[in-house]
Amino acid sequence: MLAISLIVIGILLRFVPHTANFTPVAAIALFAGAYLNKKQALIVPLLLMVISDMFLGMHNVVFFTWGSFILVTLIGHWARNHRTFKGIVGSSLVSSFLFYIITNFGVWVMGWYPQDLKGLADCYILGLPFLRVFTVATLVYTAVFFGAYEIIARRVRDTKLAKVLL
Repeated sequence: MLAISLIVIGILLRFVPHTANFTPVAAIALFAGAYLNKKQALIVPLLLMVISDMFLGMHNVVFFTWGSFILVTLIGHWARNHRTFKGIVGSSLVSSFLFYIITNFGVWVMGWYPQDLKGLADCYILGLPFLRVFTVATLVYTAVFFGAYEIIARRVRDTKLAKVLL
């Protein structure tokens, strides 16, 4: 139930008009890694991206993007044992930076920039505004997902809803 909810929320929020790269996908991947079993967690961001990219459009960097979110999920899996403010914020920041490094490298490799060191440097430099927006989005959505879940979990832990929601 939680995995399906995350996929649906992620898809819907990718279709809502937003600033470029201000999406919840990294936060969802982190959250899934922290709260779902490993198999479900890895499927959530991948399915979310595959379905939404089928409608939003495929491009030659999708495997770098999808692969980045799989790695972010693994960071979330690490975060399951480090669910402190510092651990979650740190995981969000590392995830954003990892996504930036991998996807910008993919953009360069796929020929969007000249295939030399200047082209690689330009790719990373021109990607910095996207990194800023992506990092803010990841931090905001991570706070929403982890915060909401913990608040709900505390309220329903000793009720009949716990079996369904937790």
